[in-house]
Amino acid sequence: MAEFVTTKKSWYRSSYSGSKTECLEARCDNGVLVRDSRQPDRGVLAFSAPAWKEMLAAVDRD
Repeated sequence: MAEFVTTKKSWYRSSYSGSKTECLEARCDNGVLVRDSRQPDRGVLAFSAPAWKEMLAAVDRD
């Protein structure tokens, strides 16, 4: 598995989150990384670009 380097400045939160603190943050870097905005040091989920697209398509169908 590829090693991902994460830095605070590169994480993005959806504009739909507003001022809420309970949301996910994402970063595009050799795929997509996703983490909990409340506990960013607890780890990330890593998706390849094709897996991310497949997951979004599945969510969109529901």
